[in-house]
Amino acid sequence: MKKSRFIISGGGTGGHIYPAVAIANELKSRFPEAEFLFVGAKDKMEMQKVPQAGYEIKGLWISGIQRKLTLDNAMFPLKLASSMLNSFKIIKSFKPNVVIGTGGFASGAVLKAASMLNIPTVIQEQNSYPGITNKLLAKKAHKICVAYENLEQFFPKDKMILTGNPVRQDLINEASKSEAIAYFKLDANKKTLLVLGGSLGARRINQLIEKELDFLLSQNIQIIWQCGKLYLNDYSKYNEKNNVQVVAFIDRMDLVYAAADIVISRSGASSVSELCIVGKPTIFIPSPNVAEDHQTKNAKAISDKSGAILIKESELENQFEAVFSDLISNESKQSELSQNIKKLALPNATKDIVEEIVKLIK
Repeated sequence: MKKSRFIISGGGTGGHIYPAVAIANELKSRFPEAEFLFVGAKDKMEMQKVPQAGYEIKGLWISGIQRKLTLDNAMFPLKLASSMLNSFKIIKSFKPNVVIGTGGFASGAVLKAASMLNIPTVIQEQNSYPGITNKLLAKKAHKICVAYENLEQFFPKDKMILTGNPVRQDLINEASKSEAIAYFKLDANKKTLLVLGGSLGARRINQLIEKELDFLLSQNIQIIWQCGKLYLNDYSKYNEKNNVQVVAFIDRMDLVYAAADIVISRSGASSVSELCIVGKPTIFIPSPNVAEDHQTKNAKAISDKSGAILIKESELENQFEAVFSDLISNESKQSELSQNIKKLALPNATKDIVEEIVKLIK
């Protein structure tokens, strides 16, 4: 049997890169001799993250369209033409069996070129409201692996498979709470609030926690506050307070989830998928500054099934203290949220996505 070859494209954010790497790792475990090539956008984080994961990557000159008039927008047609031309060159040179896209503008160019060359393509859509790139590519794609139900209005029903989003493997085997408490030097008699804003941090969530810190501590809790590397200088001073740990980044997500009793988080696709698996009572505060407001839609898909609480940024001032007080004091509410969000977990996502890819290998 000849060696299988896969091109995987996705980037711009960790939410596109992590699933791409997880899919590559699972394919590699099944086809140890296979060859892999990633394609991303020059100057984006995938150009560092993918080589760190052990894969080769080529960069395209492409970026998204801004919401206001900018030089970048004026350059978009030129960048798109350049990216399409280079995508054709890369595909003809590498000769992949299948091309997989996990989102982002680079993946749009690569999947479009692959479909024009009659190479099977797979889209992995992480969000409950698909981005424009994947909607445009859907007609020509062979398979579309989705993480949410009811996406028939965006994608052809016969091509869609509900797989979920790839999550870190270590989250699927639950870590022990006692190990987590020891690792983070926590007080076993206090409840732990975990605050997550993503690897870069979330400015509005950080502002909220700073403003409400005394209120939160008055609830007899301890806080692990992941503020993001962009904000560490602004918030590290709160490490001086008892029962507060401020960090830029958390390496042991398995342990921090095990330690947490309640989570406050953004609602990017990866975070939502992880929180479904670990099943913690969660307050989602979606970022309103993302394409098609997909974080609000992701959070709503969970809160509509009583799996989490959704507070919009615009409602924090009026609602946060009342909502948090009610949740922290109400064990049955915590238990209900935990059970309901867990029902929405799809822990075999990576394997299920790879099953669909394997069916297309020519």
